[in-house]
Amino acid sequence: MAIREIIKLPHPTLRRRAVKVKKFDKDLHKLLDDMAETMRDEPGVGLAAPQVNISQRIVVVEYPLDDTDPEAESVLYEIVNPVISDLSEEREFGIEGCLSVPNIFGSVERSVSLSVSGKNRFGKKIKIDANGWLARIFQHEIDHLNGTLFVDLAETLYQPDEIPEGKEV
Repeated sequence: MAIREIIKLPHPTLRRRAVKVKKFDKDLHKLLDDMAETMRDEPGVGLAAPQVNISQRIVVVEYPLDDTDPEAESVLYEIVNPVISDLSEEREFGIEGCLSVPNIFGSVERSVSLSVSGKNRFGKKIKIDANGWLARIFQHEIDHLNGTLFVDLAETLYQPDEIPEGKEV
């Protein structure tokens, strides 16, 4: 495994629509391993392949099984060619940041629940139902695959010292 460089805005790869993955081979497995290691090194909770300058439809997300317990075990989701469905009509604002847009945060409205389908590293179909913060992370990372960044969707942008009291990042 290796830590890869995370590209920053205004790098053009961040604005391109990523292409579907067709080969599920050792190169894909290496990329997924590297992406997970890179995400953890930052530290982050999600990473899309375009953020490491690979314009492919791949995301990794790591989220605790119990988000109320700081010691809880985490689950690593690796999703190739992800597609969001079943977006809830219920939406809420939350503060987001991004490894590719350092030192800027924004208030972004997102659906509170959804399903994500795609394939795992071996090409087997998978489907994940997500709620709350996990649903937000998936929306944020999959936006990257379409060349969209949270700053494009934010109602308000903040510097780190300007985030309103009591808001999560």
